[in-house]
Amino acid sequence: MLFLLLKYLQPTHYLQLGKKDGSSVFPLPEKLPSEILDKLSPDFGYKSEQARAYDLSWQAINKGYIGTAETYTSFKKLPLEDEYRFIRKFFHPAWAFYVLLIRLFSFNNPINEITAFKKSYNTVRSNYLKQPIVYKNWFSFDSKLVSNKPLVSVVIPTLNRYEYLKDVLKDFEQQTYKHFEILIIDQSKPFQEDFCKGFNLNIRHIQQSEPALWLARNSAIKKSKGTIIALSEDDVRIEPDWLENHLRCLDFFKADISAGVFYPEGSSVPKERSFFAVASQFATGNAMLYKSVFEKIGLFDRQFEKQRMGDGEFGLRAYLNGYKSVSNPYASCIDVKAATGGLRQMGSWDAFRPKKLFAPRPIPSVLYFFRKYFGRKRAVLALFKSVPLSIIPYRYKKNKKMLILGALISVFLLPFIIIQVIISWRLASKKLRDGEMIERLDVRGER
Repeated sequence: MLFLLLKYLQPTHYLQLGKKDGSSVFPLPEKLPSEILDKLSPDFGYKSEQARAYDLSWQAINKGYIGTAETYTSFKKLPLEDEYRFIRKFFHPAWAFYVLLIRLFSFNNPINEITAFKKSYNTVRSNYLKQPIVYKNWFSFDSKLVSNKPLVSVVIPTLNRYEYLKDVLKDFEQQTYKHFEILIIDQSKPFQEDFCKGFNLNIRHIQQSEPALWLARNSAIKKSKGTIIALSEDDVRIEPDWLENHLRCLDFFKADISAGVFYPEGSSVPKERSFFAVASQFATGNAMLYKSVFEKIGLFDRQFEKQRMGDGEFGLRAYLNGYKSVSNPYASCIDVKAATGGLRQMGSWDAFRPKKLFAPRPIPSVLYFFRKYFGRKRAVLALFKSVPLSIIPYRYKKNKKMLILGALISVFLLPFIIIQVIISWRLASKKLRDGEMIERLDVRGER
């Protein structure tokens, strides 16, 4: 990791891990093109030159650098005051105080910690993301991939959402890119056999008796005819150029995965996701990738069945294996958030907010994912950061005052929360003992 203290704020972030070949995503500043360096701001407030270099590398990736510059393979220890300066510069001031508390309760030298914390006190919060890197050639890019018209297989699992699915299919009828098939894996009861007959689309409507999301996606991928897979959902809305912009992104960046962006109905693409960047997340509701990725690293892990983070696990697996994934703001979609059906009906819509007092918090698959890839200590750090904030309802997650209130309430609910976490930890331990359930995709596929 670039900065040691990042482990407290991003304990289970993709980019915290090195890839299997030993590389990272963070470029050596001296290897960056001059036109990229010109868009970065050196910070001479750091005590060490190494921290200044790491800061530039952080800026480059977060501002949207996607290139082939040589990357760091290891990171050196920095002065503690530089660590706190970095946290104050790129995160809300409250998080610097949070890190200090965690460090003190972890029996680090209190004099060193408080001294470094005070020395960084005058650090000004950076607004560097207001000027992201812009790829001007994107707008005039003539994609050979689009011209070659590869068959795209669109995968849509559905469960009791025919009214929402109808709107999605109408959007697909309007696509500017026409060479695609749609595989609908329908788990609805009652099953409407004739539902898809009224659409001017190449649809394969497949009934699945078991309500199982990851089984549905895996089955569709195995049955797909295309060399490229597009992943969508039954409660989103897409623009007419959704497929085309995913394809253009794969071609423009020579990427393996185009990771689209969601935004709530009535809103717009979030500012922090409004530009191209190395993707730090993967969502199966809006993505496109070459089918060969599944052939190399396997399908979705069914240990996440009826639970959360199966797409996150796949995205991390792809990252570790060196596949290039690009966050693509031009392939955005509206997240309608249907009130019924889907994972809501299966009982696990939210990963950290159980509906019952003695239900596991978080959902066991979350801890399975954290512990499998990041280890026990990082999983515990993730719990410290996420569980107190989960006390407040999801709709208030961007309200800072309500999040602080949630942290305070969690103190009074601590005995119940501890029981919920222990239940989750034990269930995750069983998943780890049982091992992953990742089926390999036969290169011949299932037609």
